[in-house]
Amino acid sequence: MAIVTTGVAATGLAILRWQLLSATLMFIASTLNIKLRKSDYHALAVVVSGLGIAASCWFAAGLLGLTIDLPAIWSGTKSFMVQMMSYAPPDYPATLP
Repeated sequence: MAIVTTGVAATGLAILRWQLLSATLMFIASTLNIKLRKSDYHALAVVVSGLGIAASCWFAAGLLGLTIDLPAIWSGTKSFMVQMMSYAPPDYPATLP
């Protein structure tokens, strides 16, 4: 019985690893934000808040099943930039006399 329970728990942790990591990051960001604001490190608190917001977006995207395909985004950006550069004049960027 213990082996089955351990296997189920290990499988659950393996499947939910990114959600658990992002939830942990949100908790750490919240704790650090409170401590940094009390210590008058407001700039660092803003940075930590931004990281907490990024972690919460990552968490929500993981729960919704959304994934980020970076190679597809990069190839789309690359093809868009090449297309926009093809409309530029041949001497662009040119220095003015």
